Amino acid sequence: MSITFRQPIKDDLNRIIEIENTGFSPDEAASKEVMDERISVIPDSFILALDDHDRIMGYVVGPVIPERYLYDELFEKTVPNPKNGGYQTILSLVIDPDYQKFGIASHLLTELATRSRQANRTGITLTCLENLIPFYEKNGYKVEGISASQHAGETWYNMVLDL
Repeated sequence: MSITFRQPIKDDLNRIIEIENTGFSPDEAASKEVMDERISVIPDSFILALDDHDRIMGYVVGPVIPERYLYDELFEKTVPNPKNGGYQTILSLVIDPDYQKFGIASHLLTELATRSRQANRTGITLTCLENLIPFYEKNGYKVEGISASQHAGETWYNMVLDL
């Protein structure tokens, strides 16, 4: 299976929301309105993975911030990315269940890192649940403690990939 990458367009919104809702609980998942705003405001850090038939298999998205760690306001309001510098965040990394176990999430992380280096980002930062720590560590991320995030009432862990 080959993978191609591209930025989203408005016509992708329903498919993106369909995938988002397979990867997160209702409290964790981004709303259609929030995801639509991300498509409009930060398409430069929103990457879709497509199969041989141009079907969206998954995606990664997040804004660029000056801080090393995420904060909860990022899940609700999106602001444009600076052209250079800062920390690339990951708010969502989700693969359609039909395409899981093919390494697509790792390919998306690699593509995001490549683009982040090209934009002279300091690193990539995210929060994840405890069960996902081994996946991110396998992709080079380091655990940096429990996050201050209260998103969805979960315990989140800060993870960072320095670039």
